[in-house]
Amino acid sequence: MDLNAQFDQRVLLHGADMPWVDSPMAGVQRRMLDRIGGEVARATSIVRYAPGSHFSPHVHHGGEEFLVLDGVFQDEHGDYPAGSYVRNPPTSRHTPGSKTGCVIFVKLWQFDPADRTSVVIDTRKIGRVQDATRPGAAVTPLFEDERESVSLQTWQPGARLDCAMPDGAELLVLSGGLREGADELRAWSWLRVPRGGRLAAVAGAQGATVWVKTRHLRFVQAPTSD
Repeated sequence: MDLNAQFDQRVLLHGADMPWVDSPMAGVQRRMLDRIGGEVARATSIVRYAPGSHFSPHVHHGGEEFLVLDGVFQDEHGDYPAGSYVRNPPTSRHTPGSKTGCVIFVKLWQFDPADRTSVVIDTRKIGRVQDATRPGAAVTPLFEDERESVSLQTWQPGARLDCAMPDGAELLVLSGGLREGADELRAWSWLRVPRGGRLAAVAGAQGATVWVKTRHLRFVQAPTSD
């Protein structure tokens, strides 16, 4: 399956409005945002676990990055409440599920194959740094290496971001809303800005909390194994 696989194009999807699609595991459903491949895929998705559902044990040969949007995600390594940001690098293994149900935003097969860095952050418990270049904007850094930068950004009403994105960007609105060009983004709206694009966004009357990833779209390839 190729879904929104033209990475030289802008894509905007309103995740809260998309239909849930059943996965092969009972009780686990997905809203697919982009995808290259079948069940083994380079993929960006919003995934919902019904109470008591889980996936079989598996290895993430291509790595897994996720942010818990609602409920509590669980595996044998711990419980991850809403606001948890996790990076499970290539070769990591777990049995994901949820006793009470949860929704996560997840990216698969998008790591450097040599990356072995595990990250677990409860974003509710770490601080924000005011962005000196953008009045009304604060940043919570989540991860950075030579391939990508990941952060949570809190925009006050009317705060703006207007800049070139030579290596592209992805945004997921977590709460509040913003306007980008003629488009209105709200909670769970996902925007991909292509390489060489420009992001010109302004927060709405309620402000916005936004997950932001930059520089990573230089590295797009399909998975090579399961």
